[in-house]
Amino acid sequence: MTLDREGLLGVAQAEREALGRTIQYTDPGAWDLASRLDGWRNRDIVAHLAASDAVAAAALGDEPAPEVEEFMKSEAEPTLDAFNRFTVERRAEAPFRAVVSEWGQNADAALARASVIPREEWAVKRVSWVAGDIPARYLLQSRVMEWWVHGEDIRAGAGLPPRREHWPIYCTNDLAIRTLPWALGLADLTYTGRSVEFVLDGAGGGRWHYGLAPRELPGDDKVPDAVVEGRGDRFAEVAARRVPAAAYVGDGTLVLSGDADLALTVLTHIRAFA
Repeated sequence: MTLDREGLLGVAQAEREALGRTIQYTDPGAWDLASRLDGWRNRDIVAHLAASDAVAAAALGDEPAPEVEEFMKSEAEPTLDAFNRFTVERRAEAPFRAVVSEWGQNADAALARASVIPREEWAVKRVSWVAGDIPARYLLQSRVMEWWVHGEDIRAGAGLPPRREHWPIYCTNDLAIRTLPWALGLADLTYTGRSVEFVLDGAGGGRWHYGLAPRELPGDDKVPDAVVEGRGDRFAEVAARRVPAAAYVGDGTLVLSGDADLALTVLTHIRAFA
């Protein structure tokens, strides 16, 4: 199922508000504690989101991103990881309330700019992003994914229970599956003519049958070469690279059939983050 314009905008607004509540309910003493992301405190996750949402808002508004331009001038070999470090480090000593306020303003700007994309342009408008030009609707979907995934990072670091809601998890899974050819390409893997079916239940559940090579869509009569089954929220943890694929395959949380080696390779390389 593909979310239409109104559906995706609604999910994005709801997830922005949900992350705001997670931030609000986190004990103040938890923000300076180490997060589950190596080298980052819990507050650094919010700093990262403040920066990335500013870049997303600029992209959706067809504008340059000042922080990216500043980074490019200061870095000899610019990479995404280096940009993330750059943005987190420059906010490391800022008052945390200011960092939260910046994130909220930038997230709201991204939502506002996405919402004014004309209905007739929604399916075709493309914007500049990390992995090249991408559909604007996928950039908005990626914000939903980041807000949910990093919200779970914050909740884990603050001792809060996981928040298992269907649509943000679905957006995470759908984005990761749709970009599989790109993710496999990062490892110089191409599987021309081959496809995998994903059958997920619970929060984030759905059914997807996708080709593993760029621009290949399996026909209705194509039998998938491999099948991955399991719970949507657990699959999302693998897609977000928070749990190794082998862990959930090993304990039976995710069940592989058909070409199990192919399915495991796909799960090992899948990634929701561009």
